[in-house]
Amino acid sequence: MNEPSVTSGPTAPLAERIADAIMSAGGWLPFDDFMQRALYTPGGGYYARDARQFGVLAKDGSDFVTAPELSPLFARALAVQVAQSLAATGTDEVWEFGAGSGALAAGLIDALDALGQPLACYTIVDVSGALRARQQARLAAHGDRVRWASRLPDALRGVLVGNEVLDAMPVKLLARRAGAWHERGVALASNWPPALEGQARTAIKTEAIRFGWQDLPSALRPPVEVPGTHGYVTEIHPQARAFVATVAEALQRGGAGAAFFIDYGFPETEYWHPQRDAGTLVCHRAHRVDDDPLTGVGDKDITAHVDFTGVALAGQDAGLDVLGYTSQARFLLNCGIAELMAAAELRKRAMAMKLLAEHEMGELFKVIGFATPGHPPALGFATGDRSHTL
Repeated sequence: MNEPSVTSGPTAPLAERIADAIMSAGGWLPFDDFMQRALYTPGGGYYARDARQFGVLAKDGSDFVTAPELSPLFARALAVQVAQSLAATGTDEVWEFGAGSGALAAGLIDALDALGQPLACYTIVDVSGALRARQQARLAAHGDRVRWASRLPDALRGVLVGNEVLDAMPVKLLARRAGAWHERGVALASNWPPALEGQARTAIKTEAIRFGWQDLPSALRPPVEVPGTHGYVTEIHPQARAFVATVAEALQRGGAGAAFFIDYGFPETEYWHPQRDAGTLVCHRAHRVDDDPLTGVGDKDITAHVDFTGVALAGQDAGLDVLGYTSQARFLLNCGIAELMAAAELRKRAMAMKLLAEHEMGELFKVIGFATPGHPPALGFATGDRSHTL
């Protein structure tokens, strides 16, 4: 077993709790376990703390911006597709998983009302109590039409949306070294006390906790072969695939519905390209990007790009039809955002352009849609569908 490379980290309570977990697990945690704890540990994880994550500028205390925060026209365009799917499936409920600040929920409810497709209920499923409190404050004006749930139901009827949800699901890290595949996990520095008792427990409170990478031989592999024997680090996405399969199964049991996921990512031929040898894992803090998830634990976002081929297969294998897959720009244009922009003032048009521009969100972000059998061709994929690339 190779010695972990050392990187400094904080002595915050979250780091102490993760250190406890590493020692309890025998000195090594798979990265998806570490990422789960760093993002979602109650009271200390990045998405479970009382802090602002979403916003346009670093000076407002935020770390990154999402499309609904950037422009209200995002929700208004998406609502066109949601309205079509509600009508096609004969349902009147929308479910949103991971609703962030509540901006998308507020925009969709208002836009659907304006389109003559009012909702009986808008349900938000969010594992973060801190975010739920912010959502409730923002959506108070919508009264009893908005409700919250801690998990998806076994049977689901309606339309589910998820904006930048799949990228925040923990991933496993794989590293190919000298032609052999390993699972990359997190260990403590080699000089860390070997037990968490007595003086070692005191040491946790007084010494800087340092996390480091450690690779263990593994039978895990990327879903496609990566040519060559050169060093290669990448991610695989069992949690995201399992989540999409769960959504698909719930819609199948419910008998009618659709789901749309918007996120940054690639089909498998691009994701595991031989030249993408450093993977896609990044962190966001104060609108800056770094590639070290082992420092600032709990104070920054950790994310990986989405494997859209795996997402498509997970939904399809669970019985849903793939409605389409395209860039965010093409999807929004198909849903009429150009007309909405033409009627907006100059500043709002400029902000909405960031949703469409190739060097901003337009090309990197993709949209994939699913539905129970019988859904007509989806408006959002009317032109520019890239399903053949999955």
